[in-house]
Amino acid sequence: MMRSILFVPADSERKLAKGLASGADALVLDLEDAVLPDAKPKAREVLKAWLAAQRDRSTLWVRVNDLTSGELLRDLATVVPSRPAGIMLPKIRGPEDLTQVGHYLDALETEHGLAIGAIRIFALVTETPLGVLRLGELACQRHPRISHVSWGAEDLSASLSAGDPRNEAGGWRSTYEFARTQCLLTAHALDVEALDTVYVNFKDQAGLRAACQASRHDGFTGRISIHPDQVPVINESFTPSASEVSAARRIVEAFATGMGAVAIDGKMYDVPHLKAAQRLLGVANRGVFP
Repeated sequence: MMRSILFVPADSERKLAKGLASGADALVLDLEDAVLPDAKPKAREVLKAWLAAQRDRSTLWVRVNDLTSGELLRDLATVVPSRPAGIMLPKIRGPEDLTQVGHYLDALETEHGLAIGAIRIFALVTETPLGVLRLGELACQRHPRISHVSWGAEDLSASLSAGDPRNEAGGWRSTYEFARTQCLLTAHALDVEALDTVYVNFKDQAGLRAACQASRHDGFTGRISIHPDQVPVINESFTPSASEVSAARRIVEAFATGMGAVAIDGKMYDVPHLKAAQRLLGVANRGVFP
């Protein structure tokens, strides 16, 4: 399970080293928005050398540029031989984008002696209007490379030539709340992990904690971070507490009697509660993240 994934510019060795020490469950090395167009060739060189020096790349991901950028194939030609955990694919317009990128990865994996499907895809699914409108199609198709799904408000806002996606109280405006909900439902329909989007005010620890608690309550399994200081709060928020684990164990033990519904401390529990408790214990029993 990935509770936290930290964005790090791929062209900064200093920030890459700092990212490793952040405690994040995974890093996403950014070749897209964090790197200016003229700097992308150099960023790929830095990324290739840095990845080659890492003994364990199982928690390292690379955000590549999107299909329309003209940079994607150059990114993939650099990234795949380095064998990271996967790529983060931005600005998806529909299921065919994932199919096309999957074909690229098939060819590059074959060329470099990797098993087909070794490079997973973390899909950013709401950054274009068409992508949001077609999420139902994506949810109904089989894309075995997808292991994580998340969403973004800023890119969608830019696509709409709109203003701040947040309202005066700091909550999401209706368009972006819709996109967030669609992302969450799509992830669960695909049976993959759903990570909530960035919390942009990295100095607001209390606000981040409240946002993470709301995300977890809604069904997200983790959150993207943009600053190392956010990582401890995110990890804590998405880790089951001792009291939650204890309550879940009581539910599972109560159902061991074979009853279809049980009472604990005056409250009735049925099979959906049992399944939720089993999922929580599954996360807790792994102990090591991701």
